[in-house]
Amino acid sequence: MRLKDLIKAVRNCKTAADERAVIAKESAFIRTQFKEENNDTRHINVSKLLYIFMLGYPAHFGQIECLKLVASNKFSDKRLGYLGIMLLLDENQEVLTLVTNSLKNDLNHSNMFNVGLALCTLGNISSVEMARDLSSEVEKLLGNSNTYIRKKAALCALRIIRKVPDLMENYVEKANKLLNEEKNHAILLTGITLLTEMCLLDKNVLNDTRKNVPRLVRILRNLITNNFSPEHDVNGVADPFLQVQILRLLRLLGHNNVEASDLMNDVLAQVATNTDNSKNVGNSILYETVLTIMNIESEKSLQVMAINILGRFLSNRDNNIKYVALTTLCQVASILTDSSSLQRHSTTIIDCIKDTDISIRKRAIDLAFILMNRQNIKVLARELLVSLETTTNEEKAKISRRLCECANRYKSNKRWEIDTVCRVLKIAGGYVEQDVINNFIRLVTNSSTELQQYTTNKLYNILNKKDDAVEAQEGLQLASIWCIGEYCDLLLQSPLDDSLANIDEDENNATITSDIPSEHDVIDLLERLLEGSHVTNKIRQYILIALVKLTNKLESDCRIRINGLISKYKTNINLELQQRAIEFNALDNLNDEIRSVVLDRMPALENTKENRKQNLASESTLLSDEQLDTNNTSNSNDLLGMIFGESTNPSTNANPKPITKSSSSSSNDIMDLLGDLQLGTSTTPALTPSNNNNSVNLPNNNAPVTNSGSNLDSLLSLGNIMQPTNSSNMTSLLNITQPSTNNISNPITPMVSSSNIMTPISATPITSIPATPFTPLSAASAIQKEENVLYYKNGLKITFEPSNENPIIVVLKTKYQADPSYVIDKINLLVAVPKSMKLQINPPSASVCTPDSPINQIIKIANPSKSPIKIRIKLSYSSNGNQVNEMFDYSSFSESLWA
Repeated sequence: MRLKDLIKAVRNCKTAADERAVIAKESAFIRTQFKEENNDTRHINVSKLLYIFMLGYPAHFGQIECLKLVASNKFSDKRLGYLGIMLLLDENQEVLTLVTNSLKNDLNHSNMFNVGLALCTLGNISSVEMARDLSSEVEKLLGNSNTYIRKKAALCALRIIRKVPDLMENYVEKANKLLNEEKNHAILLTGITLLTEMCLLDKNVLNDTRKNVPRLVRILRNLITNNFSPEHDVNGVADPFLQVQILRLLRLLGHNNVEASDLMNDVLAQVATNTDNSKNVGNSILYETVLTIMNIESEKSLQVMAINILGRFLSNRDNNIKYVALTTLCQVASILTDSSSLQRHSTTIIDCIKDTDISIRKRAIDLAFILMNRQNIKVLARELLVSLETTTNEEKAKISRRLCECANRYKSNKRWEIDTVCRVLKIAGGYVEQDVINNFIRLVTNSSTELQQYTTNKLYNILNKKDDAVEAQEGLQLASIWCIGEYCDLLLQSPLDDSLANIDEDENNATITSDIPSEHDVIDLLERLLEGSHVTNKIRQYILIALVKLTNKLESDCRIRINGLISKYKTNINLELQQRAIEFNALDNLNDEIRSVVLDRMPALENTKENRKQNLASESTLLSDEQLDTNNTSNSNDLLGMIFGESTNPSTNANPKPITKSSSSSSNDIMDLLGDLQLGTSTTPALTPSNNNNSVNLPNNNAPVTNSGSNLDSLLSLGNIMQPTNSSNMTSLLNITQPSTNNISNPITPMVSSSNIMTPISATPITSIPATPFTPLSAASAIQKEENVLYYKNGLKITFEPSNENPIIVVLKTKYQADPSYVIDKINLLVAVPKSMKLQINPPSASVCTPDSPINQIIKIANPSKSPIKIRIKLSYSSNGNQVNEMFDYSSFSESLWA
């Protein structure tokens, strides 16, 4: 069967089974022919086998036959053999070593087409060993008088220096000579491509190549200004491939070099002005021109021109060009010192936010956050809130968080920020993260009494409309319930500031004024939410806290009703709700003076991390969702941390699983670099943490109690509000950090201690408070989990959060984050520790790190000797295609990790 017949038979197959039957039959026939060693039919069988391979069927049994065709003297056989080798073999197969001798013979052949076949094959599948063996032949061919051979030799040299960078110095001089061939565009193109790769691999070559900038500028100017050349014309543009490659090389040569940049400013302006942007060919050149202008030390007028070109791209009907423009604007926004030129296109960017294409919308929203400042915050926030209603559920959490952060940073006044966050909660409250709610609560607690009343009234009116879509937003319910519980007394008063009752421009000109609700109206609202279809256990917990807070603010008849609502949960299947209900009912037995202090209003919350975060984070870091300080994120979920200045999230894992062994193929790569440090390898024994059983009733009151799985957020922990109280007698009575054992016999003390309603509760139900005194959890006993910057360079930020799994095991929760416009991949992190310690590195969560997708990795260190921890790190990664290798030491660990 000839190749034509095989193709026809495959096309006539009606089902996949018929096709497999035809292929299996023909493969068996080809195997038989190969065994017969028939030289006349070998090329026919190999050609059919290559077609079978392209259909996706196995064809490995034809590899040796391809080698035999390469050894043939016929050009047709040799061409088919080399084609088969490039398809069926790769650099990792041992069979490839048999081709080396044939390649060497053909590289020295008198027929230029045979030489071209050998260079093409070597340039596609060369291994490291083959590159070393044949490098001298390729180097010699770079000086050949035949232009056909020289251009193929340049491309082959490109593969060789990628495989063996040590051989680069042999090609630098010859590569520079290729730039003299200004009349032959093929040689120019391959020579510039080779020089570009060399500049990326070696800074010394980059510095030496800068002497060619005038020549490259002259070549580029000639391409723009010379007469029409039909040989190189593509849609009216002279050799766009060569122009693009020259611009890429100029971008490398002009980066951080003023002298080279000055030489290319004029020609870049000519390219940007004279290139036709009506077709994709011209747009591709303009795109490379923009990137070159923004990456060199160009003049400000050139940068404005580049931004205007991207602005024209945004108005293009082609979505691909729009996407490229938005992506590029996001990248260059961090480079611009003056964003006024970018602000001119804000109207076009806002139009892109409304685009039907989700990819365009996402990039436009990212750019809108970058453009945001105090002057345009209201306009952009309004558009982002509109887009928030139609965006996907996955994006709502990210946009909500970033919008709230920007509202906090660029707010004109606190009322506007409160209105904006309320609208976010109303639209996407079911998707916001807990830290957004906590930050809003901190904002309210730090506001004036008039604003606190305004906020509570606004949230009350939103929920009181009985809109099912609004009540489905959990975040809105949580914030509203918290404010009602804290500021109900203000809600029941007439407005303290009439100016705050003006029209709310962010609510479609709707006023927030309404009749002052009665006490029973407030309880009716909470009762309706408590029995609503969208209620969750977390909402129930908030409502119970709000109800018990209201007993301190409402009349006695309302207290009876509230106690009745709370009593319903004394037998609830949820242990958290059950225990809270029992404790809150017990509070009713206290005298009014004690209860009023226990249920007093929460003081203003402070974020102790805020100043440090602002010093460390740049404006673009704040605006990028994935680069927000995760240290603030994790700790803001605990409002007690805002009060006491530290986190109160004790570990909930009472019996952690033993650490399993991990393997690392590259773990021994830095043994010779580590000095007296010992690398943690797979021989490290499993680290078995000690068991640490949790108990509610501790024999030692000074011992910390860990949370055994409570889901009640510490936001509800109203009892610890009394920590800042200056009254000495109340401090001794409600000393929740170290309760006195002498007071256990006092019937008031256990009730107050057990009514520490701010503390997460153990899963053990309490049926009798006097019989089983409850020891409250200590907020001060929790160990703060701080995030430390381990590495920050080339767009990659590595942070870690240390914690103790047990007294001898330290856990480093490592996080890799990429700056905006950076893509980090090929990450390889090697860690070494002193000989007295053992190390385990878990695999990373992903292989590519982008601004929207950080990577997490767990590192565990066993330190039985409890000596100071120090580590040596060898890090390699690729940042936007540029390979980076680093090695450094780190020892700034907190002594509390081993003390």
